[in-house]
Amino acid sequence: QMHLEQSGGGLVQPGGSLTLSCAASEATFSDYAMAWFRQAPGKEREFVASITKWGLYTYYSDSVKGRFTIGRDNGANTVSLQMNMLKPEDTAKYYCAGKRGSTSGSDSHYDYWGQGTQVTVSS
Repeated sequence: QMHLEQSGGGLVQPGGSLTLSCAASEATFSDYAMAWFRQAPGKEREFVASITKWGLYTYYSDSVKGRFTIGRDNGANTVSLQMNMLKPEDTAKYYCAGKRGSTSGSDSHYDYWGQGTQVTVSS
């Protein structure tokens, strides 16, 4: 069982930046593809970004491409989401997630989830 502990998030003005971090308890962290999802009130959870086991490939939703960057440090067992040029529509609760094997854009494919962290973009 892999435990994911998230940190970061908060309130930021439009155009600002935030970094989310997710620390994994799993010693074989490099066996896991990782991803970030988000869920706004009244909406379904949606894919934000994912990264392959060794960080060679990254994938983004169209809504965040060019503004967000997912990264990982397998030595530190962490995955991050750097969010730039934030917009009010980025307001949501953000979740990190992990799965063995290849990445996926579907939340149903992920077995391990962080506790979620709120990001609010407002002036």
